[in-house]
This record gives sequence, structure tokens and C-alpha cells, in this order.
Amino acid sequence: MRTRITRLLGIEHPILGGGLMWLSDARYVAALVNAGCMGFITPRTFHSDKAFGDELVLCSELTGGRPFGVNLTLSSRPEANAAVQCWLDMALAHGVRFFETAGHAPVELIGTLHKAGAIVVHKASSIRHALSAERAGADAIALVGMEEGGHPGTNELPTMLMGALAVDRFRVPVVLGGGIGRGRQLAAVLAQGLDGVLIGSRFLVCEEIGAHRRYKEHLLNCDEHSTVRLLQSLGNTWRVLRNDTARQIDEIERAGATDHAAFGELISGRAARDYCYANGDWQRGMLSLGPSIAFAKRIEPLKSIVADLLEEARASISGLSSREQE
Repeated sequence: MRTRITRLLGIEHPILGGGLMWLSDARYVAALVNAGCMGFITPRTFHSDKAFGDELVLCSELTGGRPFGVNLTLSSRPEANAAVQCWLDMALAHGVRFFETAGHAPVELIGTLHKAGAIVVHKASSIRHALSAERAGADAIALVGMEEGGHPGTNELPTMLMGALAVDRFRVPVVLGGGIGRGRQLAAVLAQGLDGVLIGSRFLVCEEIGAHRRYKEHLLNCDEHSTVRLLQSLGNTWRVLRNDTARQIDEIERAGATDHAAFGELISGRAARDYCYANGDWQRGMLSLGPSIAFAKRIEPLKSIVADLLEEARASISGLSSREQE
């Protein structure tokens, strides 16, 4: 399953792991890389620059020096981007040359990364924004549909439709994300003429993810209806686990709230880290999650999940070939 994205990133399989807030650390990213995929450490996860630097060193050790990536997400609030240049410089100094960018106005960031000899995969939730990133020089695009866990933007289009629309509109490699957690979906994406997939939620139950086991065990009982999209009224759509926090936020939003202050600490990302990921209380916090969690049946090493994805994808592709010969 060699594609343009495997050649661009020097990986074995056309699978990227999304940059998961609070969870994309060295252990998880190294597991992706060692499984023949690509992952991106998220510096916003760490409480200090030193902690981020330690993760870069650890990831290099765990991968035996194999390349890995770093996520740089730009906020629409300039003050929230004050540390981005520092994180970029630290990553480059540690030899990182693969970056996942996302968020607001990435033109300058892409240019800076290219001057340093880096390769940029830009994640976007609309074809219009993805094309803008391509014009700015992005080397590849990760296009995500409304099923994406976390922040799919204001996009109302499902993942596979986005892929079908994108096939003939980009020069650079395109991977597709949002609701993907089976090998047959990978086969379908490749059959459309795209270059691979971006997976997040399906990997949440891997052993290497640093979330509490009680949370992972709850995820095993989730189905395709276990997530909900909230905060559309603020232009900040967030797909999360249906839990007590999500229900409270839904009630406030339905009552007509139109600003962030109305939700208080309910929408603080740190609640997910402190209550759920650290202590297993999955009823508290906005827990980014997509419907592909329905495919998770057991807690297991990430390499086992990848192996199953690839086996099923190959079987699906082989099945299509067999039908053609009938």
C-alpha cells in the first residue's frame, strides 16, 4: 500500500495518527512510528518547554532514531500562539522535520518551516481552507469531515463526501480523517484515489495512550451514537463523548448562550486532563471523541490495531479484484 504520503514521509503504511491534545506524547507517537505509521507530538500538552523537550528526547530513544512529527496548532487568538516559535525551534533543534499544522492562517508558519527544510502536513476541515494551505506551500493535506472527534470546524460535510470532492482538486497528497477506524475504510479511501487516512479516536484504547484505564474500558462500551457535536453557536464546534459535562453544555447552548463566558469552566480543556485522563472520571470534561470509537473492542498494543487495519484493508482490496475477475 505505497502511496504518495508513504513516500513523502518515509513510512511503511498510509496511516497518520492525529495530534491528540493531552495524549500525543512520546510513548504514543513512538508506537505509531514503530508500527510503520507517522505520529505527531503535541507541545500544547505539556506544562513547560522543558517537559516538551524531554518528550522529544524520549521519542527519539523509543523510535531508535526513526523520524517522528510534531503538531503545531495555531489559535485564532494571537496571545495563545506566543510559544509556537519556541516549540518550532526546539523541534528543529532535536532533528524533527515532519510537522502537522492546523488552525488559523498557517501561511507564515508553513513558510518558516520550509525555510528550515521541514515537510508540512496541514490539517483542514474544508476544501477551501485546504486549497489555501496548498497554495501556501503545504506538502500534503489532511482533510477531515464532520465525524472528526475534537474540532471539525463549521464543516457539515461527511468524511467520504469530502474525499470524493477532493480527489481532482489537489496536486499534493491528501489523507482523509473523521470516523475512520476500520481497514475497509482505508481501502475505500485508497480506491477513491486518495493517499491515506488520519486516525485519532480509534487509537484511544491502545495500551500506549496515557489515559486512565477506566476511561478506556468505558470507550469499549461506546457505539456510533456515543458522541455529540456542541458549541456550534460559538463557531467552535466540538465533537465529544456524551457525558454529564456534554449534557450540561447542551442545555446552556439550547438556552441561547452566545459567548464562551456562559459555559465557564465546563469547556476548559484541563478538565479532561485532570478528571478523566488522569483519574478515570469520564463523566467530567469535554472529551474529544469521534464515532469510530464504535470499532474499538479491546485494549491492546497500537501495533495490533494497525496490523488488523492493514489485514482488513488488503482483504477488501483483494475482494474487489476477485469480483472483477468473476
